Amino acid sequence: MIKLIKSSVLLLCLFLTACVTVQEDQPIIVNGAAGYLERIALPQGCSINIAIVDLDTRGVILAQKNFDIARAPVPFKFILPADTVKSNANYAVVAMIRYQGQVIFQTYDQFPVINNGKFTTEVMMKAVPGK
Repeated sequence: MIKLIKSSVLLLCLFLTACVTVQEDQPIIVNGAAGYLERIALPQGCSINIAIVDLDTRGVILAQKNFDIARAPVPFKFILPADTVKSNANYAVVAMIRYQGQVIFQTYDQFPVINNGKFTTEVMMKAVPGK
């Protein structure tokens, strides 16, 4: 009888563990391209910084990438763990191109993503005046 009870409990535990499935949250993917409308070639030695920022909290950067470029538009892709994204925050993509330590193009407009249901965006930069 005790063997039957132990076997039943063991079998029940086995069934219960099979019923529990733990799913990891899918990552949040934001992609697009950053460019500018001016019809000029970039000088050799430029780099770009592309970031996803929290518009509600000044100075908070959710993710960023910085790398050398030869021309624009520049494709980008961010893969974010779901637990790093706040559901009530307003996020946007910003970008800037530097040459010899000086910003020569940057975003002046907001390009909202994630919590507005948009995960792909075209980021348009403008020339920095006087550069």
